[in-house]
Amino acid sequence: MDKDRLEDLLQRMSRIEGQARGVRRMLEEGADCQDTLIQIGAMRAALNRVALAMLGCHLAQELGRELSAGGDGRKAIDRALEVLAKLA
Repeated sequence: MDKDRLEDLLQRMSRIEGQARGVRRMLEEGADCQDTLIQIGAMRAALNRVALAMLGCHLAQELGRELSAGGDGRKAIDRALEVLAKLA
């Protein structure tokens, strides 16, 4: 993974950590359920974006390995689909 992509993902994870602390605080303070659910949805969406970026990285790495070994990429795609199924 290139340095810029890694930095972006680390920043996203820092924001997600902040969102998680905010949701915890909302729960502790008895915030409105709808407001809390909206924040949980935002946090989930942010995690999904990180996961998709990581899936792209995984696919690129696997394809690179397989293609350099003379494969056609099908095994790498199958492995990426297995990982994607675990995310769903």
